Order: sequence, then C-alpha cells, then structure tokens
Amino acid sequence: MSDLTKRVILAVPAAAAVLWITWMGGLFFELLMAAIALITIWEVHRLLKGAGRPGYLWLSVGFAALIWSFHLLPKMTGYGITLLILAVTLLSVLYSSAELSRRWVSTLFAGIYAPVGFLMMVHLRDLGAGMDGFWLTVTLFFMIWGNDVFAYFGGKKFGKHALAPNISPKKTWEGFWFGFAGAAAGFLIVWLIAAPYPLEFWAIGPAVVIISTLGPLGDITASSLKRKAGVKDSSSLLPGHGGLFDRFDSMILSAPFLFFFFLFIL
Repeated sequence: MSDLTKRVILAVPAAAAVLWITWMGGLFFELLMAAIALITIWEVHRLLKGAGRPGYLWLSVGFAALIWSFHLLPKMTGYGITLLILAVTLLSVLYSSAELSRRWVSTLFAGIYAPVGFLMMVHLRDLGAGMDGFWLTVTLFFMIWGNDVFAYFGGKKFGKHALAPNISPKKTWEGFWFGFAGAAAGFLIVWLIAAPYPLEFWAIGPAVVIISTLGPLGDITASSLKRKAGVKDSSSLLPGHGGLFDRFDSMILSAPFLFFFFLFIL
C-alpha cells in the first residue's frame, strides 16, 4: 500500500470527525484543539532535542496552559506574568550560559508556537454570531487542504524550481503558486455551501494570500526542525502522515493571521 493510499484512508474519516466536532463547537472543539496542542508540544520538544536544542517539556506545557487560561486571570496578574517571562528571557540571553539560554528559548518555542495557533482556531470558531464561527473555521480548513492538494500535485507535475532546496527539496515554486488556486477553491466551496456566508466575497483575496504564504512558511519551519533533528516526521502517530505537527504545521502559523483578518472585517 502506497503512502498516498494510507494518507487518504486515514485523512477522510479524520477530516469528517474534525468537521463534526467543529460543527458542535464549544467545549468539544476546545478540548480537541487543546489535546492536539498538547501532543504537538511533545513532538516539537522531541524535534528540538534531536536537533541539539533540548528544552524543558514540563515548563513548555506550563506555558501552554498559561496561554490557554490567560483570559481567566486578573488583568494585572496577566500583565505581571508576561513581564516576568520577558525579563527572564532577557536575562537568560544576556547573563546565562549559552546552554541555559538555548534551553530557555527552546522551552518557550515549544510552549508557545503551536499552542497559540490552536488557541486562535478556538477563537475563530467562537467568532461572530450563530454558525458564523463554524463557517469561518471550515474556511480555514478547506483553504489549507486545498492549498496542500494543489501544491502537491502541481509541484509533482510541473515543479522545476526548488522553493527551499536546503530545507525541503521537494517543494517547488510551481507548487507554491498552484497552492494559491487550491486555497481559492477551498474558500469558494465553503462560500457556496454556507447559508449564508458571514463575509463579503471580496475577502477571498486577502484570505488566499494569508493562507498561501503563511501556510507554506509554517510547513518550511517544521521541515527545518525535522531536518536539523535528522528525522522525516515529527512522530509516527498517524500512519502515512507522520505526527500532528506534520499535519497542522500550515494551520498553526496561518490561523492567528486569518483570525485577526476575519475579526477586523466582521
């Protein structure tokens, strides 16, 4: 069985389950995103460790929990914690040993990068009124999936010029541009089936640019970590897909920017 067949067999029911939980929203969706974020922290921690930049996993999880519950803290407490983290980061860079400084930065990255992306998906699901948040979140999913599919087959058929040869040799500029068409197709599908769609049609342009530039950048970021760690996948959790970081790397980086764009125009 080819890797592509394995990926399709797992991807179809997994995508259906994610869409169902997204439709339910609320606590169900937040728990799903929190669980994925927690596993992704572990995967990123492993990659950083393999790359010779280990962090403190328990502290990364603590940072993620803090980010997730930040809105529950008194305002001044939140500000104080933020200033403390910034102060410790500055001191670790200026006065700590190089090893301790690297560990602190790795800990911050593992605890903040993916959790912020998944938390923004939760906020995106809660955006607007009624089912608005559902359709906006599905828009993110469909645009990412469309971008990935078009970039993969466009690059495989027409790819000649490497996009990031030292990081991800199989990615090409031709596939990158095909990804724009895939993201647009994903937006159009949701726009046509939603009743009604919460945004004006002109939003497709900026949304496509956000997904089609930041999505591949998130992918390249993950590829860079995996290359430095000397591994093909972030984990072997998903047969044919690798780990959750492999599957959500594009969404992690693009979700915050798409959320703030949608928030601005709603």
